[in-house]
Amino acid sequence: MANNGTGEGARPAVAILMPDPERSNVDDVLTDAGFETIQLAPGSAIAEAFSAKNPTIVAVVDVAGDPEAIAANVAEARRGRSGHLSVLFLAGEDELDGLQSAGIDENDEIVLRPWSVDALRWRIEAMAIRAQVPTSQTSDAVLSGGHVNAEWTPAAPVFAVFNPKGGVGKTTIATNLAAVLQLRKQMQVLLIDADTVTGHVGLSLGMSLGRSAVDSWTDDEAGYGHESLVDIAGTHSSGIRVVSLATDPLRHPTLKSERVGDAIAEARHLVDAIVVDLHPSYSEVNLAVFALADRILVPVTPDLPAMRAAIQLKEVAVEVGVRDRLSLVINRANSGVTVKDMEETIGLQAMAHIRSAGMHFVWSSNAGMTLIDKFPRHPATQDFEHLAERLIAVHMGAPMPEPAKAGSLLKNLFGRKAITQA
Repeated sequence: MANNGTGEGARPAVAILMPDPERSNVDDVLTDAGFETIQLAPGSAIAEAFSAKNPTIVAVVDVAGDPEAIAANVAEARRGRSGHLSVLFLAGEDELDGLQSAGIDENDEIVLRPWSVDALRWRIEAMAIRAQVPTSQTSDAVLSGGHVNAEWTPAAPVFAVFNPKGGVGKTTIATNLAAVLQLRKQMQVLLIDADTVTGHVGLSLGMSLGRSAVDSWTDDEAGYGHESLVDIAGTHSSGIRVVSLATDPLRHPTLKSERVGDAIAEARHLVDAIVVDLHPSYSEVNLAVFALADRILVPVTPDLPAMRAAIQLKEVAVEVGVRDRLSLVINRANSGVTVKDMEETIGLQAMAHIRSAGMHFVWSSNAGMTLIDKFPRHPATQDFEHLAERLIAVHMGAPMPEPAKAGSLLKNLFGRKAITQA
């Protein structure tokens, strides 16, 4: 067992129930990330991990060919416990039916084989946050710094906007989604420009963002005191709070993924919703945001490179354990390729279709505004409102639409069918 030395209640302990050498490998990675770990050999009772010191447990459980026994083990661990148990099941497709009797709840997750240790680490980071555990001082893990206390207020949803291909309308989707949540849904919204290389959220909104997160963290290290992302954010005319992680792409030495995760986790208790505009890459910072995100919105335009990128993202999402959080947003919908063909080719059903608004987006940006507040009656504004309503409904527990069936008229252009297996 490893202990991060942070004191009682800092983070949930992680019980690892799997055979060696996988158990030891996972233990090493989680220990390095600052978790207290409890190693359990196959056949051990998960209930053994609970103690007065560890009333909240995240269990990583390898189903290992016997899902019924694992389901019984989980059910027994939850029976009569005053603490909280979240379970990350590692399973194969043929083992899913056998887990039904485990009483899987909304905080549990399932990762299908094959999986990577790093992917598990980030998924566990997110589960630790959702377990709503009060924090104390730690060094650099996602819940570090002693600033996040889940007793303050329910955690706001985090909506990340990402496609590994640029030019698909990420910033347009992010800024207008933030605006519709702020103006039409009366939510206090924090919009984060996490694209530290080519980000231009501030420019799109006609704002000079001033100090960035990196500037604040540099001052913090110099002894000037802690500031949250909300503290340093500027306020747009629409009411959206806007902050950039870094404004100088050549100079952000303190931009560590753990610190980014920590800052977003803290901000979740200060606003009603967070929208994050990400750089088109699979950087460590992006992986940290993926782990925290309730939804990863994937803007796709009706062109082959954008659709290829979305298919690639599905494959990567399986590896890092976030496939179930991807939601397609078709930008410039029905501009040459039908929505149905795009959904079937990519293998994802669209959460929203954003029709082309032509020069209206340009005129809005030139005025330092979003389409929502510059042209509130434009049909595309209604598309963004529909997107916001779907996101809120899903966050409140409404079911997601079923994935689209792979294989369409476009499949031959890709040389193979789109991958739909999560």
